[in-house]
Amino acid sequence: MDFLQGQSIETTVAVAVAVAVVAIAAGGAFLLLRSRKPKGCLDPENFKKFKLVEKKQISHNVARFKFALPTPTSALGLPIGQHISCRGQDATGEEVIKPYTPTTLDSDLGYFELVIKMYPQGRMSHHFRKMKVGDYLSVKGPKGRFKYHVGQVRAFGMLAGGSGITPMFQVARAILENPNDNTKVHLVYANVTYEDILLKDELDNMAKTYPGRFKIYYVLNKPPENWNGGVGFVSKEMIQSHCPAPAEDIQILRCGPPPMNKAMAAHLDELSYTKEMQFQF
Repeated sequence: MDFLQGQSIETTVAVAVAVAVVAIAAGGAFLLLRSRKPKGCLDPENFKKFKLVEKKQISHNVARFKFALPTPTSALGLPIGQHISCRGQDATGEEVIKPYTPTTLDSDLGYFELVIKMYPQGRMSHHFRKMKVGDYLSVKGPKGRFKYHVGQVRAFGMLAGGSGITPMFQVARAILENPNDNTKVHLVYANVTYEDILLKDELDNMAKTYPGRFKIYYVLNKPPENWNGGVGFVSKEMIQSHCPAPAEDIQILRCGPPPMNKAMAAHLDELSYTKEMQFQF
Protein backbone atom coordinates (compact mmCIF):
# COMPACT_ATOMS: atom_id res chain seq x y z
CA MET A 1 0.00 0.00 0.00
CA ASP A 2 2.83 2.36 0.94
CA PHE A 3 4.51 1.40 -2.33
CA LEU A 4 1.40 2.36 -4.34
CA GLN A 5 1.02 5.63 -2.46
CA GLY A 6 4.66 6.43 -3.19
CA GLN A 7 4.09 5.79 -6.91
CA SER A 8 1.01 8.00 -6.86
CA ILE A 9 2.91 10.87 -5.24
CA GLU A 10 5.78 10.53 -7.70
CA THR A 11 3.34 10.52 -10.63
CA THR A 12 1.58 13.63 -9.31
CA VAL A 13 4.90 15.44 -8.86
CA ALA A 14 6.02 14.45 -12.37
CA VAL A 15 2.76 15.71 -13.89
CA ALA A 16 3.02 18.98 -11.96
CA VAL A 17 6.59 19.50 -13.14
CA ALA A 18 5.61 18.73 -16.73
CA VAL A 19 2.71 21.19 -16.57
CA ALA A 20 5.02 23.85 -15.12
CA VAL A 21 7.60 23.28 -17.85
CA VAL A 22 4.94 23.55 -20.55
CA ALA A 23 3.55 26.74 -18.97
CA ILE A 24 7.00 28.32 -18.73
CA ALA A 25 7.79 27.37 -22.33
CA ALA A 26 4.45 28.75 -23.54
CA GLY A 27 4.98 31.96 -21.61
CA GLY A 28 8.47 32.35 -23.01
CA ALA A 29 7.21 31.76 -26.53
CA PHE A 30 4.46 34.35 -26.02
CA LEU A 31 6.92 36.96 -24.79
CA LEU A 32 9.27 36.15 -27.66
CA LEU A 33 6.52 36.52 -30.23
CA ARG A 34 5.23 39.73 -28.66
CA SER A 35 8.70 41.29 -28.56
CA ARG A 36 9.64 40.17 -32.06
CA LYS A 37 8.98 42.92 -34.59
CA PRO A 38 7.25 41.94 -37.84
CA LYS A 39 9.57 41.85 -40.82
CA GLY A 40 9.35 45.01 -42.92
CA CYS A 41 7.82 44.95 -46.40
CA LEU A 42 10.09 47.51 -48.04
CA ASP A 43 13.04 46.91 -50.34
CA PRO A 44 15.62 49.74 -50.55
CA GLU A 45 16.78 48.64 -54.01
CA ASN A 46 13.63 47.50 -55.79
CA PHE A 47 10.12 48.91 -56.16
CA LYS A 48 7.33 46.82 -54.66
CA LYS A 49 3.62 47.27 -55.39
CA PHE A 50 0.99 47.97 -52.73
CA LYS A 51 -2.76 47.97 -53.33
CA LEU A 52 -4.87 51.09 -52.68
CA VAL A 53 -7.76 50.01 -50.46
CA GLU A 54 -9.18 53.39 -49.45
CA LYS A 55 -9.06 56.94 -50.80
CA LYS A 56 -10.63 59.69 -48.72
CA GLN A 57 -10.88 63.26 -49.98
CA ILE A 58 -10.05 65.65 -47.13
CA SER A 59 -10.29 68.92 -49.06
CA HIS A 60 -10.42 70.06 -52.68
CA ASN A 61 -6.73 69.22 -53.21
CA VAL A 62 -5.82 66.88 -50.32
CA ALA A 63 -6.61 63.18 -49.95
CA ARG A 64 -5.68 60.36 -47.60
CA PHE A 65 -4.55 57.16 -49.35
CA LYS A 66 -4.58 53.83 -47.49
CA PHE A 67 -2.51 50.98 -48.92
CA ALA A 68 -2.69 47.34 -47.82
CA LEU A 69 0.38 45.39 -46.76
CA PRO A 70 0.69 41.66 -47.62
CA THR A 71 -0.94 40.44 -44.38
CA PRO A 72 -2.95 42.02 -41.52
CA THR A 73 0.09 41.63 -39.24
CA SER A 74 2.67 43.02 -41.70
CA ALA A 75 4.63 46.18 -40.87
CA LEU A 76 5.89 48.57 -43.53
CA GLY A 77 9.39 48.58 -42.01
CA LEU A 78 10.09 52.32 -42.08
CA PRO A 79 12.40 53.78 -39.41
CA ILE A 80 11.12 56.88 -37.60
CA GLY A 81 11.65 60.04 -39.63
CA GLN A 82 12.50 58.31 -42.90
CA HIS A 83 10.53 58.29 -46.14
CA ILE A 84 9.67 56.21 -49.20
CA SER A 85 10.06 56.79 -52.93
CA CYS A 86 6.83 56.51 -54.93
CA ARG A 87 6.79 55.89 -58.68
CA GLY A 88 4.04 56.93 -61.06
CA GLN A 89 3.29 58.60 -64.39
CA ASP A 90 2.68 62.26 -65.13
CA ALA A 91 0.06 63.67 -67.51
CA THR A 92 2.29 62.89 -70.52
CA GLY A 93 2.85 59.29 -69.47
CA GLU A 94 6.45 59.84 -68.41
CA GLU A 95 7.77 58.11 -65.29
CA VAL A 96 8.11 60.24 -62.18
CA ILE A 97 9.52 59.36 -58.76
CA LYS A 98 8.95 61.48 -55.65
CA PRO A 99 9.58 61.03 -51.91
CA TYR A 100 6.70 60.92 -49.41
CA THR A 101 6.52 60.30 -45.68
CA PRO A 102 3.71 58.04 -44.42
CA THR A 103 1.65 59.37 -41.53
CA THR A 104 1.44 55.84 -40.10
CA LEU A 105 4.03 54.01 -37.97
CA ASP A 106 5.19 50.41 -37.91
CA SER A 107 2.80 49.90 -34.99
CA ASP A 108 -0.02 50.35 -37.54
CA LEU A 109 -0.04 46.79 -38.83
CA GLY A 110 -1.46 45.65 -42.14
CA TYR A 111 -1.44 49.01 -43.92
CA PHE A 112 0.22 52.38 -44.40
CA GLU A 113 -1.23 55.79 -45.21
CA LEU A 114 -0.13 58.81 -47.20
CA VAL A 115 -1.73 62.25 -46.90
CA ILE A 116 -1.11 63.89 -50.28
CA LYS A 117 -1.58 67.49 -51.33
CA MET A 118 -2.17 67.45 -55.08
CA TYR A 119 -0.95 70.50 -56.98
CA PRO A 120 -2.46 71.46 -60.39
CA GLN A 121 0.86 71.16 -62.22
CA GLY A 122 2.42 68.51 -59.98
CA ARG A 123 3.69 65.54 -61.96
CA MET A 124 3.22 62.98 -59.18
CA SER A 125 0.07 64.81 -58.09
CA HIS A 126 -1.44 63.79 -61.43
CA HIS A 127 -0.73 60.13 -60.67
CA PHE A 128 -2.34 60.27 -57.22
CA ARG A 129 -5.32 62.24 -58.54
CA LYS A 130 -6.01 59.47 -61.07
CA MET A 131 -5.59 56.58 -58.63
CA LYS A 132 -8.67 54.49 -57.83
CA VAL A 133 -9.29 51.89 -55.14
CA GLY A 134 -7.80 48.64 -56.42
CA ASP A 135 -4.87 50.32 -58.19
CA TYR A 136 -1.30 49.61 -57.13
CA LEU A 137 1.44 52.05 -56.12
CA SER A 138 5.13 51.23 -56.68
CA VAL A 139 7.18 52.00 -53.56
CA LYS A 140 10.87 51.72 -52.65
CA GLY A 141 12.62 52.45 -49.36
CA PRO A 142 13.41 53.25 -46.68
CA LYS A 143 15.19 56.48 -47.60
CA GLY A 144 16.55 59.38 -45.56
CA ARG A 145 19.37 60.53 -43.30
CA PHE A 146 17.36 61.07 -40.11
CA LYS A 147 17.85 58.52 -37.33
CA TYR A 148 16.06 58.58 -34.00
CA HIS A 149 16.36 56.70 -30.73
CA VAL A 150 14.75 57.29 -27.35
CA GLY A 151 16.69 59.82 -25.28
CA GLN A 152 18.47 61.27 -28.31
CA VAL A 153 17.51 64.80 -27.22
CA ARG A 154 15.63 66.45 -24.38
CA ALA A 155 13.37 68.33 -26.79
CA PHE A 156 12.71 68.86 -30.48
CA GLY A 157 11.71 72.12 -32.06
CA MET A 158 9.95 71.61 -35.40
CA LEU A 159 9.52 74.20 -38.15
CA ALA A 160 7.13 72.88 -40.80
CA GLY A 161 5.50 74.43 -43.84
CA GLY A 162 2.66 72.97 -45.92
CA SER A 163 3.11 69.28 -46.70
CA GLY A 164 6.41 69.41 -44.81
CA ILE A 165 4.31 68.49 -41.78
CA THR A 166 4.32 64.76 -42.64
CA PRO A 167 7.81 63.83 -41.36
CA MET A 168 7.23 66.00 -38.27
CA PHE A 169 3.91 64.29 -37.62
CA GLN A 170 5.49 60.86 -37.95
CA VAL A 171 8.34 61.68 -35.53
CA ALA A 172 6.00 63.37 -33.03
CA ARG A 173 3.59 60.42 -33.08
CA ALA A 174 6.38 57.93 -32.49
CA ILE A 175 7.69 59.93 -29.52
CA LEU A 176 4.36 60.67 -27.89
CA GLU A 177 2.91 57.17 -28.25
CA ASN A 178 5.99 55.58 -26.66
CA PRO A 179 5.44 55.45 -22.86
CA ASN A 180 9.21 55.14 -22.35
CA ASP A 181 9.99 58.35 -24.25
CA ASN A 182 9.90 61.64 -22.33
CA THR A 183 11.12 63.84 -25.20
CA LYS A 184 9.18 67.10 -25.57
CA VAL A 185 8.04 68.37 -28.97
CA HIS A 186 7.46 72.04 -29.90
CA LEU A 187 5.95 72.46 -33.38
CA VAL A 188 5.58 75.66 -35.39
CA TYR A 189 3.45 74.93 -38.46
CA ALA A 190 3.07 77.51 -41.25
CA ASN A 191 0.54 77.64 -44.09
CA VAL A 192 -1.03 80.19 -46.40
CA THR A 193 -4.69 79.73 -45.38
CA TYR A 194 -6.60 77.87 -42.69
CA GLU A 195 -7.84 75.36 -45.28
CA ASP A 196 -4.22 74.50 -46.15
CA ILE A 197 -3.49 73.07 -42.70
CA LEU A 198 -2.91 69.32 -43.05
CA LEU A 199 -3.67 66.83 -40.26
CA LYS A 200 -5.14 69.57 -38.06
CA ASP A 201 -7.58 67.30 -36.23
CA GLU A 202 -4.80 64.81 -35.49
CA LEU A 203 -2.38 67.54 -34.35
CA ASP A 204 -4.97 69.17 -32.11
CA ASN A 205 -5.81 65.80 -30.60
CA MET A 206 -2.13 65.16 -29.87
CA ALA A 207 -1.87 68.55 -28.13
CA LYS A 208 -4.93 67.69 -26.05
CA THR A 209 -3.77 64.15 -25.21
CA TYR A 210 -0.17 65.08 -24.36
CA PRO A 211 -0.39 68.66 -23.02
CA GLY A 212 2.88 68.46 -21.10
CA ARG A 213 4.90 67.03 -23.99
CA PHE A 214 3.50 68.48 -27.22
CA LYS A 215 2.92 72.14 -28.08
CA ILE A 216 1.80 73.48 -31.44
CA TYR A 217 1.72 77.02 -32.82
CA TYR A 218 -0.02 77.64 -36.15
CA VAL A 219 1.09 80.47 -38.46
CA LEU A 220 -1.00 81.67 -41.42
CA ASN A 221 -0.05 84.09 -44.16
CA LYS A 222 -3.72 84.85 -44.88
CA PRO A 223 -5.58 84.17 -41.63
CA PRO A 224 -9.38 84.24 -41.20
CA GLU A 225 -11.12 86.71 -38.91
CA ASN A 226 -10.66 86.19 -35.18
CA TRP A 227 -7.49 84.14 -35.75
CA ASN A 228 -5.46 83.79 -32.56
CA GLY A 229 -2.34 82.14 -34.03
CA GLY A 230 0.67 83.61 -35.78
CA VAL A 231 0.30 85.87 -38.82
CA GLY A 232 2.65 86.26 -41.79
CA PHE A 233 5.85 84.25 -42.13
CA VAL A 234 7.65 82.40 -39.33
CA SER A 235 9.92 84.95 -37.66
CA LYS A 236 12.91 84.79 -35.33
CA GLU A 237 10.65 86.00 -32.54
CA MET A 238 8.22 83.12 -33.14
CA ILE A 239 11.08 80.62 -32.98
CA GLN A 240 12.33 82.15 -29.73
CA SER A 241 8.86 82.02 -28.21
CA HIS A 242 7.78 78.56 -29.33
CA CYS A 243 10.93 76.44 -29.72
CA PRO A 244 13.46 75.26 -27.13
CA ALA A 245 16.42 77.62 -26.67
CA PRO A 246 19.83 76.60 -28.08
CA ALA A 247 21.38 73.80 -26.00
CA GLU A 248 23.43 70.66 -26.57
CA ASP A 249 20.47 68.39 -25.78
CA ILE A 250 17.92 69.87 -28.23
CA GLN A 251 17.50 69.79 -31.99
CA ILE A 252 15.49 71.90 -34.43
CA LEU A 253 13.98 70.04 -37.39
CA ARG A 254 12.77 71.88 -40.47
CA CYS A 255 10.81 70.82 -43.52
CA GLY A 256 8.96 73.03 -45.95
CA PRO A 257 9.21 74.74 -49.33
CA PRO A 258 12.81 75.69 -50.31
CA PRO A 259 12.36 79.44 -49.61
CA MET A 260 11.05 78.67 -46.12
CA ASN A 261 13.86 76.22 -45.38
CA LYS A 262 16.43 78.82 -46.42
CA ALA A 263 14.80 81.54 -44.29
CA MET A 264 14.52 79.22 -41.27
CA ALA A 265 18.19 78.22 -41.54
CA ALA A 266 19.16 81.91 -41.52
CA HIS A 267 16.93 82.60 -38.50
CA LEU A 268 18.39 79.67 -36.58
CA ASP A 269 21.95 80.71 -37.34
CA GLU A 270 21.23 84.23 -36.11
CA LEU A 271 19.67 82.79 -32.93
CA SER A 272 22.91 80.86 -32.21
CA TYR A 273 21.65 77.37 -33.02
CA THR A 274 24.73 75.44 -34.15
CA LYS A 275 24.73 73.18 -37.22
CA GLU A 276 24.61 70.17 -34.88
CA MET A 277 21.38 71.51 -33.39
CA GLN A 278 19.70 71.69 -36.82
CA PHE A 279 18.39 69.07 -39.24
CA GLN A 280 16.57 69.56 -42.54
CA PHE A 281 14.43 66.80 -44.04
